[in-house]
Amino acid sequence: MTTAPRSQSRSAARLAAVQALYQRQMENTHLPNLLREFHEHRLGAEIEDAQYADAERAFFDDLVLGVEEKRDEIDALVVERLADGWTLARLDKTMVQILRAGTYELIARPEITTGTVINEYLDIAHAFFDEREAKFVNGLLDAIAKAKRG
Repeated sequence: MTTAPRSQSRSAARLAAVQALYQRQMENTHLPNLLREFHEHRLGAEIEDAQYADAERAFFDDLVLGVEEKRDEIDALVVERLADGWTLARLDKTMVQILRAGTYELIARPEITTGTVINEYLDIAHAFFDEREAKFVNGLLDAIAKAKRG
């Protein structure tokens, strides 16, 4: 049995979660409406001739709701590891959502290996940023993993 479909659907869920969290931050969309919009119009949909991979919906929901529920804890873990003088407000808004989602998985989903979490969010970072920012994501999530997972 191959794990590719689940792996692909989880990767799609992670990317969609980052997008949903970004939308929530920018528009303050009510959570139930946000989840419904993604379920009905984005996950697995064709938008502007691009076919979006079908995402594991329960995993997507867990990421979005989990980040929202644990946002204060997550943000504290991220801010502790930023250079002096840096705040979340100084970071790119997409970058913040990548870090939040990755941190959530590291603290709340112990069944997912550290390497998988970091690699998945590194791939997402590469979709939006250049190598320098991707290395930042890698280093920060690695530091959080060492602190929280040992």
